[in-house]
Amino acid sequence: MRKVLHGFGIFACIAVVLALCLFLVLHDGQGCCGRVQKKQMNESQSVGRSCNLFEGSWVYDDTYPLYDTFSSCPFVEKEFDCQKNGRPDSRYLKFRWKPDACALPRFDGTDMLRRLKGKKILFVGDSLSLNQWQSLTCMLHSAVPKTNYTLTRKGDLSTFSLSEYEVSVMISRNAFLVDLMKTKTGGSTVLKLDSIENGNAWKGYDMFIFNTWHWWLHKGSKQPWDYIVSGGKVLKDMDRLAAFREGLTTWSKWVDSNVDAKTTQVFFQGISPSHYNGKEWNETDSATCSGQTRPISGSTYPGGSPPAKTVVNQVLAKMSSPVTLLDITLLSQLRKDGHPSLYGFGGKMGNDCSHWCLSGVPDTWNELLYATLVTTDQRS
Repeated sequence: MRKVLHGFGIFACIAVVLALCLFLVLHDGQGCCGRVQKKQMNESQSVGRSCNLFEGSWVYDDTYPLYDTFSSCPFVEKEFDCQKNGRPDSRYLKFRWKPDACALPRFDGTDMLRRLKGKKILFVGDSLSLNQWQSLTCMLHSAVPKTNYTLTRKGDLSTFSLSEYEVSVMISRNAFLVDLMKTKTGGSTVLKLDSIENGNAWKGYDMFIFNTWHWWLHKGSKQPWDYIVSGGKVLKDMDRLAAFREGLTTWSKWVDSNVDAKTTQVFFQGISPSHYNGKEWNETDSATCSGQTRPISGSTYPGGSPPAKTVVNQVLAKMSSPVTLLDITLLSQLRKDGHPSLYGFGGKMGNDCSHWCLSGVPDTWNELLYATLVTTDQRS
């Protein structure tokens, strides 16, 4: 009999606890059971150390894009505005990047502006940096469309400012980061892999997003230099990947020597891929981004990773300063549908499979930038 009563007592206690949980859930939506569920949900959505934001796949999301260039980004560069340039399809605008192990926080432009209040952000790089900078300016403006902004360009420096938030987002066009200079005699253009005097103009900023790669492979009429200075030697040409490594190493030493990690955040925009060879995604050699309307499904790019990505990883690993890599390569490789193709700067006369439509893939690069800022603030 005592055992029966004892068992009944335990059962009664459990029933009371469950009833109490149910009462609290019904009254405040959380209760003891609700709090457990909420904790589990937060862990699954964490963007902390255990989650690689850059491993995942693209999923269709009808709430995208994050902004409409027709109505909320009047200053978008013509070369990126594929819809205004007549691109007939729009499905490419409806994809969201989904990391495998966690949820990417929804971009909140107003929150980002609050986090960046009083700061000066500088993008330094080539036209892919311009692509990301232009995307971010559109994303921020669309979040606060009634706020006054200024957009100016002086030489190679463009500045987008929101005075109400005391935020300035600038881009310095610099394709190689290291110095590309005219000689005093002869007028030749020289790419100096061991010189970075233009870095003097980068001081005094609160955040950097650097990028380079797009121009390192150009040859013939598109090659912007006559000679390369490498290891103290003047060369007509050299292995381009080796040149890239040397130039990036010079940049890394500049960051280590000139950037105070206590006051300044440094990001490196990873290698942005092009889609000129369909063989890379199991189509014919002659296939390009033209006419592509869907991402590659899954989380693997058939063509593999570009060698330049390995160089970036190796150089960053040797730095003493903390640099956050926005590892955009894979997620961008999967978006063969995201380029301007015939609807870019050259129109029907060109086929741009290097840059990206806006709205589009660079918005995701900035979502990842935002997610990194949120994560950093949570840890500090």
